[in-house]
Amino acid sequence: MEEKDNYLKSERSQQWREDLRKKIKNKERTQIPRVKMNEIDPKERIKSYVEVNCGLNKEQAQNEAARCLDCVNPTCISGCPVEINIPKFIKRIEEGKFDEAAKVLKDTSTLPAVCGRVCPQEKQCEAKCFYTQKLKKEPVAIGYLERFAADYEQASGQVSIPELAEPNGIKIACIGSGPAGLTFAGEMAKRGYEVTVFEALHEIGGVLKYGIPEFRLPNSVVDIEIDSLIKMGVHFETNFIVGKTATVEDLKEEGYQAFFTGSGAGLPRFMNIPGENYIGILSSNEYLTRINLMHAADKDSDTPVVSGKNVMVIGGGNTAMDSVRTAKRLGAERAMIVYRRSMAEMPARIEEIEHAKEEGIEFMTLSNPVEYLADDKGRVNQVRIQKMELGEPDASGRRRPIPIEGSEELIEVNTVVVSVGVSPNPIVPDSLPDLKTSSWGTIEVDADTFQSSMPEMFAGGDIVRGGATVILAMGDGRKAAQSMDAYLKGN
Repeated sequence: MEEKDNYLKSERSQQWREDLRKKIKNKERTQIPRVKMNEIDPKERIKSYVEVNCGLNKEQAQNEAARCLDCVNPTCISGCPVEINIPKFIKRIEEGKFDEAAKVLKDTSTLPAVCGRVCPQEKQCEAKCFYTQKLKKEPVAIGYLERFAADYEQASGQVSIPELAEPNGIKIACIGSGPAGLTFAGEMAKRGYEVTVFEALHEIGGVLKYGIPEFRLPNSVVDIEIDSLIKMGVHFETNFIVGKTATVEDLKEEGYQAFFTGSGAGLPRFMNIPGENYIGILSSNEYLTRINLMHAADKDSDTPVVSGKNVMVIGGGNTAMDSVRTAKRLGAERAMIVYRRSMAEMPARIEEIEHAKEEGIEFMTLSNPVEYLADDKGRVNQVRIQKMELGEPDASGRRRPIPIEGSEELIEVNTVVVSVGVSPNPIVPDSLPDLKTSSWGTIEVDADTFQSSMPEMFAGGDIVRGGATVILAMGDGRKAAQSMDAYLKGN
């Protein structure tokens, strides 16, 4: 009995020492300052489409990974729409096992190199970090570390693919190759399904290619992610509009048993103010698509984009930032953001706003266009701007902008880009009379399963949400794949 008591005391003592060591080590970890992202100098980067953020080096990544406290209940995971095992991949980086870190990411994320660049981690996983929640300090730079691991694997030339189930011979169709569609396709391929992705445009990638400029997300990064899906057995059909090139019924006759729609929200919105049809006024969708996908900035382009020295972008989201920073790179001397609320309400990522400021972008907040004026050739040359003040919060929770009478002024412009939101692409819903849609044109789905009113049709991303982030679309694609798998198995 005495021997047993001594053993238990010894065990408790050893556990006490281990707990003490961990507390001391964790206290040391909390003293490590958060890493700063390496960036290209603003004066240099506005001359080209070179990627602004350069990523972390090995030493920076390991030092930042060492800040992670390896929490018993990692709340950061709950903040991630695709539920990446964040502590596990960060621990692999700390240990110098960078390839293994990338494999952990790929267990749940189809596009880790993309997410590490464009996801709003500050509002998601990093917002749930113990540092943020409890210590009131800067969170672990989860996004930077995700990018580091994914980039390290891509640079090694040894890009891994997840483990795949045995092929089951069941054909699945995915409509749209944006983040929702690509994620869905990858998840279904893992489960052994024969997946074909139908893309309306001539390049794969959806908004990742046409909507996000290369200075924020290089096409080469997206292409490597897509190549991994091809190696997993996913098929891609470009220049194929489901509902036009072929209907869902046509695809059923070809043997497709279930469908996922991730066709996005490609229909631009305008403000319906006087003069909106003048030459030189474009939607951000058209502006970015023509430049990013159709090379409209090239002098020899068949479809050159309308540009000018004074470019005004209406809106305050990430797409507005992409548009105005693109205008700067195209030679605009005065590139302006006009936003009807204050800087505090601006929905764009803080990093994107800071980058825009560094690049000389002018911010005209609490301002709103009320009329466009044109020269005798019908080309916009002035915008009438009205000053605003903030009133009580509206349905979005943000304070409602209220016009200030007698505060109007005219601003000289050559080009205006309107970035005030998008609506769902109507082609797929219009071709399916049995598919239930909302008054906004979005496809109605079960909130948990993403299954539509047509049992064999699932949907996610902007066609359901009406406009959201890349990572939320990816989360939808992943959950829809889980639900479709259960549906096809009779569960």
